[in-house]
Amino acid sequence: MNRVFAVIVNNHTGVLNRITGLFLRRDFNIQSITVGATETEGVSRMTIVLNVDDERVTEQVVKQLYKQIDVLKVQDITDLPTVARELVLIRVNSPLATRSELTTLIDPFRASIIDVSRDSVTIQAVGSPEKVEALIFLLQPYGIKELARTGVTAVQRANEGAEASRASRNFVLSI
Repeated sequence: MNRVFAVIVNNHTGVLNRITGLFLRRDFNIQSITVGATETEGVSRMTIVLNVDDERVTEQVVKQLYKQIDVLKVQDITDLPTVARELVLIRVNSPLATRSELTTLIDPFRASIIDVSRDSVTIQAVGSPEKVEALIFLLQPYGIKELARTGVTAVQRANEGAEASRASRNFVLSI
């Protein structure tokens, strides 16, 4: 089963190398990893997707990540409500006769054609990993020439109901 980890780290040289080395030494295959700056200067966020079948192994991954000096926070967000997105660029065979058909096919995915050549088009799509997989599956009969995926980036959904409830409990009315 794929597990999604959100890891907050200091943004220093070599941090990504040390984190990936940790998984290499423990023989884990990283399904995807995305890294980018956060709202806090000097801090980056990694979204790591690992294929982990055992709950004990998941706990061990979290413990091993926390042992890294530059790791500030680790959270397994697999079972939490999250917003997860992935970007894909797909160059597809597209003779002039099939271009309108391709446009009609990609419209429900809110994908767009971002580059056109004589015999192919490049399509850009952003969505959940399942949505990206479905688009790739539908485009395969046309002949995919090249495909590039960013990997999953995910954040936990805001639980506004709980936050509002918590705020109302702490609210004191002064008269």
